[in-house]
Amino acid sequence: MAPIPKTMFGVVIPRPGGPDVLEYKTDLPVPSLGEGQTLVRNEYIGVNYIDTYFRTGLYKPPSPSSNSNHPSTNNSNDTSSPYPLITGKEGAGTVAASTHPSYPVGSRVVYLADNTYAQYTLLTSPLTQATLLPASLTPDAACAAYLQGLTALTFIREAAGITQQLGISEGPWTLVHAAAGGTGSMLVQILAVMAAKIIATAGGKQKCELAKKLGAGWVVDSSLPQEEVIRQVKEITNGKGVDVIFDGVGKATFGTVDLEVVARKGTIVVFGNASGAVEPVDLFRLMPKNIKIMRPSMPGYITTPEEKETFTSELFDLLITGKIHANIHQVYPLKDVSQAHIDLESRKTTGKLLLKVE
Repeated sequence: MAPIPKTMFGVVIPRPGGPDVLEYKTDLPVPSLGEGQTLVRNEYIGVNYIDTYFRTGLYKPPSPSSNSNHPSTNNSNDTSSPYPLITGKEGAGTVAASTHPSYPVGSRVVYLADNTYAQYTLLTSPLTQATLLPASLTPDAACAAYLQGLTALTFIREAAGITQQLGISEGPWTLVHAAAGGTGSMLVQILAVMAAKIIATAGGKQKCELAKKLGAGWVVDSSLPQEEVIRQVKEITNGKGVDVIFDGVGKATFGTVDLEVVARKGTIVVFGNASGAVEPVDLFRLMPKNIKIMRPSMPGYITTPEEKETFTSELFDLLITGKIHANIHQVYPLKDVSQAHIDLESRKTTGKLLLKVE
């Protein structure tokens, strides 16, 4: 491995705002390695909607004192402000330095951590953050599938309670919003492997065709009036409604479409805010059909090394055997991160967006 420099390049958010606040820097301090930690030289970085939530301030960033990758923790200008902030939640690359025996220098890893929009990322708890890459998985495919694949898999298994063995029996009626997006496409593929009955919504003919190709049994164009979307979903299910809804859109679909088409004793899994955060819910609206609502977070399902290993092994097996695949929409140079955020928020992309670290 090449010597580790004292400074690195990366992307900093100086204050909350739009894509224009993302600043490419070449003089950021490389995080200091501590006992039992691992420093990864990134090759690919995943772009996710949650990155935009931290950029806009919708989600509160961690404080510098709890974040070893924070730009201010390695210099004398440390303050209590979370800004400037390096965002990002996943990456893949090579271990550049390590004091953890399970992750030797030169190992190829994919990982979940804060502050990945940089040349180097420090993993303070490698056993719960990183996974060694099998030789049959390329780093771009692994990075494209890791966060959103684990999100889809844990939400299907844990939040929705769909536990039947893969392909053994006919699964429940499911509805996946934004089915051509990163997490949506993973949900559709995994649900298809599990033999669920999948209705997918996507905006426009091209995205609907992609959702069908990924395994959806039925597709509904979400650009239609919501009354028509509701009518079509009810018609497809013969009036029964949907047993499980996976909603990454949020405000625009929850209070209208979801509550109308969910079946009696059904579950709504809300996990995204692409159209804005869901407003407070009147619990009395849940009574007529005994509806269950979940607002899960994937990291809460893989907090132990054992949980991470269980779900990662299942995800990698699905990828390696070709049952599912990572749909990469585009790879951008790290310095073009602003354009990646613009494209993602336009909701005109399909599949995963990656940043390439040269």
